[in-house]
Amino acid sequence: MATSGTYVTEVSLKGTAEKHYKRWKSENHLFPDTIGHHIQNVTVHEGEWDSHGGIKIWNYTLDGKQEVYKEKREIDDENKTMTARGLEGHVMEHFKVCDIVVQFIPKTEDSCVGKITMIWEKRNDEVPEPSSYMKLVKSMVSEMQEHVHKA
Repeated sequence: MATSGTYVTEVSLKGTAEKHYKRWKSENHLFPDTIGHHIQNVTVHEGEWDSHGGIKIWNYTLDGKQEVYKEKREIDDENKTMTARGLEGHVMEHFKVCDIVVQFIPKTEDSCVGKITMIWEKRNDEVPEPSSYMKLVKSMVSEMQEHVHKA
């Protein structure tokens, strides 16, 4: 039986939960310009930028290597939560499940917490845990705050 797990971390952010959520929900096309060292391209495969059930393809760099992640998007506006369900790509070669949930929780008038949850299940036990993917997403959330705060 292959191992599964869940990672959870939080990042304190400047800027409102609404602004951060908007960037992650419907402004992914800005990621290559703002955090291009992580994300080189994001394209809509099906749906719209902010549509529930939409499918996007991400081109990113992980540990110096170019990779691709195809996701199906789930949107929860009430809880300011975006879920990316892994469909295809490099990470999906090693994992049956790789879902990334990003939620923005208001803290003060001009700050929030970005809560990141990664749910994963390995295809086999020889595959290392996806800690590097979690570090990548945490870094993206953290580094995006300067661009969101200025917007």
